[in-house]
Amino acid sequence: MSVNVDPKPTMRRYSPDQKEQAVRMVFALRAELGTSQGTVKRVADQLGIGVESVRGWVKQAEIDSGRRPGTSSAESEEVKRLRQENRELRRANEILQRAASFFGAELDRRQK
Repeated sequence: MSVNVDPKPTMRRYSPDQKEQAVRMVFALRAELGTSQGTVKRVADQLGIGVESVRGWVKQAEIDSGRRPGTSSAESEEVKRLRQENRELRRANEILQRAASFFGAELDRRQK
């Protein structure tokens, strides 16, 4: 008898509403119990979501709300946007430099 073992866990995408609900539940449970011990696991088990997924969402929510140090979602998006803009500007600059070099060489040839 062969056992089919998938070496890679399946990736599930969760909607922003599902993530927000899980985070709210963790915060509510923490407030109710007065402790953070085991709250993420309880909520994850209740919703059928991986513990590490919920833990990451809670951590990011704490960062975004200023409860924990780190890079907020807004800062992360801004850095991503600026890096993309930087890549585009470098590409445009390279094209302009090549064009200037090409047309400069053409002018030199015509003047001789």
